[in-house]
Amino acid sequence: MHLFPKTLIACALSLAALTNALAQDARSPQGRADWPGAGQLFAGVNYQPVDRSLAQVKRDVALMKQSGFKVVRMGDLAWDYFEPEEGKFDFRHFDAVMAEVHAADIKVVLDIPGLPAPMWLHHKYPGVDIVNQTGTRLAPAERYMDNTGDPDYRRLAIRMADTLTKRYAQHPALLAVGYDNEIGNSFMSYSEADRKRFVEWLKKRYGSIDALNKAWATQRWSRRIGKWDEVRLPYADGPGPAERYLDLRRFWSDITIATIGDLEAVRRKNTPDKPALSNYWDWSGRKGFDFLGSYRQHTTFGAMGFYAGDAINGGWETALIKGGMTTPTWFNEFTAGGGGSYGSKGWSRMWAHFVLLMGGQAALAWTYNSHLGGEEQALMGLIDHDDRPSWRLGEWARIAGDYAKLEKLGFPRTVEPKVAIAYSFENVHATSPNGPSSTVRQYIKTPYIKQAHGAFEPLLKDNIDVAVIKLSYEDLSRYRLVILPGMYLLDKASTEAVRQFVANGGTVVMTAQSAKADDNNQWHATPKPGGLTDVFGLRTNEFYEGNGNLKLGDEEIKSTAAHFEVLEPSTAQVLARFSNFDGQPPAITVNRFGKGKAIYVATLAQPQIMKPLLRQLCAERGIEPAGPKTPDGVFARTVDGRVLYVNTTWAPVEVPIAGAMKGVLGGQRWEGTLRLEALGVELLEGQN
Repeated sequence: MHLFPKTLIACALSLAALTNALAQDARSPQGRADWPGAGQLFAGVNYQPVDRSLAQVKRDVALMKQSGFKVVRMGDLAWDYFEPEEGKFDFRHFDAVMAEVHAADIKVVLDIPGLPAPMWLHHKYPGVDIVNQTGTRLAPAERYMDNTGDPDYRRLAIRMADTLTKRYAQHPALLAVGYDNEIGNSFMSYSEADRKRFVEWLKKRYGSIDALNKAWATQRWSRRIGKWDEVRLPYADGPGPAERYLDLRRFWSDITIATIGDLEAVRRKNTPDKPALSNYWDWSGRKGFDFLGSYRQHTTFGAMGFYAGDAINGGWETALIKGGMTTPTWFNEFTAGGGGSYGSKGWSRMWAHFVLLMGGQAALAWTYNSHLGGEEQALMGLIDHDDRPSWRLGEWARIAGDYAKLEKLGFPRTVEPKVAIAYSFENVHATSPNGPSSTVRQYIKTPYIKQAHGAFEPLLKDNIDVAVIKLSYEDLSRYRLVILPGMYLLDKASTEAVRQFVANGGTVVMTAQSAKADDNNQWHATPKPGGLTDVFGLRTNEFYEGNGNLKLGDEEIKSTAAHFEVLEPSTAQVLARFSNFDGQPPAITVNRFGKGKAIYVATLAQPQIMKPLLRQLCAERGIEPAGPKTPDGVFARTVDGRVLYVNTTWAPVEVPIAGAMKGVLGGQRWEGTLRLEALGVELLEGQN
């Protein structure tokens, strides 16, 4: 079935209306205790059998079984493997692979390979080609160079999904269904057809040319639009006004969500008893999409590729991809060998336990066999290029053995955060508009993600569970403390959510550069924080460059971000003042509003400022750490009376413990102190 522009846009916009129905569908496995994978941990691997002979497949699967792998992810990036010509499907080789995997008692996450599209599809349907900002049609030179908004692409991707899931719906090895690969990591396109789809999207959003002109501030610089046909696609790479740029990003986000919705509809029709378990990359700089504002429409589990370089970044990404979900998190790709590097021994095992701390259920190594050709020739898998098992296979066998022990001891861990950090796709792009002339770039000198990390880091280091959420998409009553770090754009729905949360007894913390812009990415014409001046009991107008010194309680703190706002309290009380600015202006204020409290921080979110403030607020709100206090770089969680420790550093660390304990993984007895080797992990239980 062809999807024409109006139908496509209607599909994208109607997905939000399906959210409640999807969440309430009794067939959905989301949160179900009787799902076959409930209560288990899964160590496994990604496998691309497209260029493996059946003899190689048999040997590969035998090694997977020997290594203790319980799951394998297959199907992604392989559309023309299943459909080498349009409408001509060939599953003979994959049938044999599935049979081998099932015989080894290994389960399969089957990815529908919607991206990249086959070359035959590009040749026959040129609307699938990417057109760049200058109007040049690009050949599909690498992965993800597909126009996912094209009706022919969507029609054929749906047919691929339908054919594949029907064939394997009843296969005993099938555990879950995934969509595409690295969803969000594709390209925006600028064809005339894309422009027309964008216009239809704008009509749905704004309704009239007058409303569009107001939203885009076209009265400035003689940019007024007289009729819909005059609308052009904004440039992602600049130049162009921020309002239009944000709508461009929103448009492509909706297209992405709609294409995922196509595949989700197929899953619900053909495999309603199998969960949706896809590899998301919603923060990809190429396109990305609003995962935190849409996940209930298209997934059962938060899932992603995990390639963390440090604990803060890794912890943040695991919290972001979980959102407000109660289900455990899957890591469909997981760091094994590096690009151009064999990696470091112990690195994968350490991270495989770190994600368990964060509520993870599965780690699937990328990848099984090192690729001989293509874009990842020098990305090392568990099997070397000459088909010999690497030391990495042994490490992953050890991970599988660890997981087999831990799944009987309270893992996967249930995570029920009482602290949430607000984050949004819209704010990512509102704070990083295109074009060298943007004054917002001059104002936002510290990247939004750095502010988010500044609020997250002290909580992670204190072993406190944190949710990363979109304010307007979640029930905030689940949380006691909500943090808004650098929420430059705070839309009406989120503003109202904050207001109600505080009025009903919640505590909120907002930092500098927040609530400056409205839904249309224009600055509020009212006192700031826009729509919340009464909630915070102040207004903030002036802002300057300067590193402020402040004192909170007995702690002297130095700001290292050269931005501070001049706070003008009305009903707010001052908690801390700057000591090195004229007049010692307020640095942190608190205001009673309804049954709750609203705290404003006049600087950007920085760990050294947020740490003492958040510790104080967590104590007030009865928010307990989920694990004991640990040295820097070591993280811990208590699960069923035992404590899992993970040392993310490259040096041995001695961790104080209470009394005598025994290591479940290492078998050693410890008293008073646990010694963790570099990248070491251990689960301690009481010594009888």
